[in-house]
Amino acid sequence: MAKYLDQINSPSDLKNMSAKELRKLAEEIRERIIATTAHTGGHLAPNLGVVELTLAIHRVFNSPVDKIIWDVGHQCYTHKLLTGRREQFPTLRQLDGLSGFTSRTESEHDPFGAGHGSTSISAALGFATARDLRGTDEHVVAVIGDGALTGGLAWEALNQAGEQQRDLLIILNDNKMSISPNVGAISSYLAKLRASVHPASRRARRDAMRILQRIPMGDAMLEAMDRVKESVKQLVVPGMLFEQLGFTYLGPVDGHNLPKLIDVLENAMRLDGPVLLHTITQKGRGYRPAETNPSKFHGIRPFDISNGEVAIRSHPTYSEVFAQTLCELAEEDERIVAISAAMLSSTGLELFKKKFPNRCFDVGMTEAHAVTYAAGLAAAGLRPVVAIYSTFLQRAYDQILHDVAQQHLPVVFAVDRGGLVGEDGATHHGVFDLSYFRQVPDIILMAPADEGELRQMLVTALAADGPAAVRYPRGSGPGASLDQPLEPLLVGKAQVVREGADVAILAVGNRLHPALQAAEQVAKEDIDCTVVNTRFVKPLDEPLIVHLSDTIGRIVTVEENVLAGGFGAGVAELLSDRGLTDVQLVRLGIPDQFVQYGDTELLRRQCGIDSDAIAEATVQMCAPRAAHAAH
Repeated sequence: MAKYLDQINSPSDLKNMSAKELRKLAEEIRERIIATTAHTGGHLAPNLGVVELTLAIHRVFNSPVDKIIWDVGHQCYTHKLLTGRREQFPTLRQLDGLSGFTSRTESEHDPFGAGHGSTSISAALGFATARDLRGTDEHVVAVIGDGALTGGLAWEALNQAGEQQRDLLIILNDNKMSISPNVGAISSYLAKLRASVHPASRRARRDAMRILQRIPMGDAMLEAMDRVKESVKQLVVPGMLFEQLGFTYLGPVDGHNLPKLIDVLENAMRLDGPVLLHTITQKGRGYRPAETNPSKFHGIRPFDISNGEVAIRSHPTYSEVFAQTLCELAEEDERIVAISAAMLSSTGLELFKKKFPNRCFDVGMTEAHAVTYAAGLAAAGLRPVVAIYSTFLQRAYDQILHDVAQQHLPVVFAVDRGGLVGEDGATHHGVFDLSYFRQVPDIILMAPADEGELRQMLVTALAADGPAAVRYPRGSGPGASLDQPLEPLLVGKAQVVREGADVAILAVGNRLHPALQAAEQVAKEDIDCTVVNTRFVKPLDEPLIVHLSDTIGRIVTVEENVLAGGFGAGVAELLSDRGLTDVQLVRLGIPDQFVQYGDTELLRRQCGIDSDAIAEATVQMCAPRAAHAAH
C-alpha cells in the first residue's frame, strides 16, 4: 500500500502536506503510473514529466472551482490520481474504464476534454471570458507543452488573450519534445530561454541593466538611452516575445522543484492580467528507459517494467512498410519529399530522414501548414508525401480542399491510423477520413487490404497527376508478401477475391479478411458469397458494382469508417443514380456516435464490423429466400 497516495481522495488532501511528504507522494505516483501503464499501455513519458508540476498546481489552486485545462490531455494521469479516480486507475484506457485523456463526462475536475494539441489556451480564454461575464472570481489555468505551442491555434489564442488582458495563467511545460524532438523557430526560442537559467546569463542581464541605469546624461540623451535600453532588453530579458504579446512572463522555473513551483504559482495567481509561467521538465523522469528514449515511451504498448521492452511484433507495421517503400521509391525519384507534423517516429519517417535528410521535413504540430507547405512544394515541381494520422489530418481539411485539390496538385496523403485505434479512444479513432476525402473532387482515395497492397497503392498515388490519399490502419497487417513488383494499380478497379451467387460483400481495406472469414462461415449455411476487395473508395468501380447489382441483387458493404458519407453511402448514391432500386443493400460501418476506448477487436464487435457481424448481416439478407425454400 502506498503510504501517501492511497490517502489522497481529492486535491484538498494536498493542502497540509509537508514538502517532504509531497516528494514522497511524487515517488509513489510515479511508481503507480509505471505499474499501470506497463499493464495497460499508455502515455508514459509525458506523465512522468509532470508529476511535481501537477502536485504544485493542485496544492495552490482549488479544483474543480478553479479551472485547470490540460492541452492534449495525455499528461493527466497524476491529475486523475489526485482527483478521486485513484481506485479506477487500473482500468485506464480499458473498455468502460478511465479515459487516457481528460473527459468532461468522467469528472468535474476535467472542465474541458482534449486529445488533440494546441487547444488549451483557446478553451481557457473562453472560461476566463465566461467568468468575467458572470462576475465570478475563479482562477483559470491552461497547461500546454512546448510541442503544442508550435501549433498555430495556440498562437491565435495567445494573440487574443494578450489583447483582452483577462486574468489567465498559462503554464508552459517545456520538455523539448512533442512525440519527436521539437523543431522550428519557436523551439529554438524556448531553448534560448532555457539557457537564460544559467547563472552567468542572469549576471550578464543584471550587469547590462545596471550599467544603463547609472550612465549620467541630459534629458535628451536619457530619452535616447531609454530606447537603447528597450533594445537591449529584447536581447537580455527572457520571455520578451511573450511580454510583447501582453503577458507577464515568469521563469524559466525548474518543473521538478516542488517548493519553488508552489512559491511561483502562489505569486502568479496574485498577478493581474494574463501570465505565462515557463517551467522546464524532463520527459520520462523517474524511469530510466523513458528518460533515455522519450519518443518510444510517449505512447507505448504494455511493456516489461524491468527493461522497458515491449513484445516483438510478428510482422512489420503498416507505418514501417510505408516508410520502407517510400525510401525505395525515393531512391529512383529525386522529386519525392516527405513531410511530418511532429511525428517522424510514429509515422515511420525517421527511416526516410536518415536516408534523405534534406528531403524530409518535420514542421511541428502544424497539420494545416504541413498540407499547404506540401501544396507549395508540389506547385514547384516536387512530389510531396504528407504522412499524418487520420485524426490529426482532420485539422487540415480546408487546406486539402482549397490549397491542394482545387489546384489539382500532386500531393500524396499517407493517412496513418485510419480506422479504430483502440485504447486512445474517440479523439484518436480515424473513422471520418473516407467521408471527408470522398467530398473532395477528383481525388484518388485508396485503402489497402494488406501490407503488400499498401506498397502498390503508394506507387499508384505517386504516379497520379493530382491529389491522392492512401489510408491504412494502426499496427501490423496480416503478414502479406512484400516481394511483389512495385507497379501501380489500375485506378478505380476493384478486385474480386471470391465468387458466389447469393450475396456480394464489398469490403474496404482491413475489412477484407473478416469478410472472407464471414463468407466461409455462411457457406456452412449454404449461402455462397462473392467477396470484393474494393481497393478504391474514390473513384468507385462502377461497372463492377452495377454488374453485381444486376446479377446478384444483394450487396453488403463493410468499412471501418462512419456510415455517414462513407464507402457504403457512395454505393447507395451510385445505385440511386442508376435507378437500381430493387437491389438489397446493407451498409456496415461505424454508427453515428463517438466510439469510446478499449481493445480494438472489442470495439469492432460493438460497432458490428467484425466477421460475425458481417456473417449475420449476410444470413439475414438471405433469410427471405431460405424461408421461401422451406415452404
